[in-house]
Amino acid sequence: MMKKFAISCLAATFLAGCTTTDPYTGDQKMSNTAGGALIGTAAGALAGFAIGGGSGKSGRNGALIGAGIGALSGGAIGNYMDRQEAELRAQLQGTGVSVTRNGDRIILNMPSNITFNTDQDQVKPEFYPTLSSVAVVLRKFNQTIVDVAGHTDSTGSLQHNELLSERRALSVSNYLTQQGIDNRRFDVRGFGPSQPVATNATEAGRAQNRRVEIQIAPLT
Repeated sequence: MMKKFAISCLAATFLAGCTTTDPYTGDQKMSNTAGGALIGTAAGALAGFAIGGGSGKSGRNGALIGAGIGALSGGAIGNYMDRQEAELRAQLQGTGVSVTRNGDRIILNMPSNITFNTDQDQVKPEFYPTLSSVAVVLRKFNQTIVDVAGHTDSTGSLQHNELLSERRALSVSNYLTQQGIDNRRFDVRGFGPSQPVATNATEAGRAQNRRVEIQIAPLT
């Protein structure tokens, strides 16, 4: 059910993007080049979600390597991820987004209070520059795959929280793909309240649990 919901939302988002005002620039008219890119991105994203339950690591790696993007191996992996981490830290300093490293994975934690309005799934306009900074680095370091995960606190119904977390993750990934990031790199999921990083018994803990995480891993 969650995968079908994600596919439907993604399709609706891209179709709307071709026929309505661009939510990021306010432009009424889209160039032929941009329109073609969005259509191609939508088709590719739907294909990616339809294969292997959404985009397991091996499936994405195979698709990207098959498209001519070189895989990383051996000592090159650590060096590549070190350089990417350094650029992300420089770009995101002072934005409220934390950058952590776990082995060869880089994790960006985006608290919901700076990313979304309460109970909403559209990225705040004031957060666009931060996501654009992330996109700059992802374009430069294209030999990586990207997991976007939405999380909520435990307040409210489980179904509502799962769907909200999915829509928020999709909003973040859609913005990044519209900045020119290959959609085949992405796996987008909503986990609702199932993966808390703090207690839900306090407001401070619930605030930490409401987040979108981007995990970046090497293409191998």
